Amino acid sequence: MQPYAKILVISGFLLSCMPVFADSYGMKPYPPAEDGYKRMVIHLPALTDEDANKLELIIGKTIKADCNRHWFGGQLTEEVAKGWGFPYFILKSVTGPASTLMACPPDMKEQEAFVQVRGDSALLRYNSKLPVVVYVPAGFEVHYRIWTAREESGAAQAE
Repeated sequence: MQPYAKILVISGFLLSCMPVFADSYGMKPYPPAEDGYKRMVIHLPALTDEDANKLELIIGKTIKADCNRHWFGGQLTEEVAKGWGFPYFILKSVTGPASTLMACPPDMKEQEAFVQVRGDSALLRYNSKLPVVVYVPAGFEVHYRIWTAREESGAAQAE
């Protein structure tokens, strides 16, 4: 057997064992949440074509809001579990809330609203083999949305 073929066989075996490996250790690879933070976990279902999907993280907080647009600022950073190689995410440096300054109708009352953290894109590769672990400040929530690509694609034109 060629040396490259052996590497491919071994790599394929290790990748096929990853779900079992990850499940058997639970949350052990991921550090506990620091003071003032909480660890949020998403377990994605297996899909037949995971490469055709993306996971969008929607991080925010429910606050009282008026008719203006509201948002928080923040930076979502990716870290790697030391000794394990599993990725996780931390929302650091949250600022706000901020809002537009439009005049609201006098009879309009503030209402509870989920206000998102704006920042770099939180569109991630879909991977059901590992949990998606996100550390957020206490009081914040993590929602998510699954995006699926269409079968057809467009073609760019040379100009």
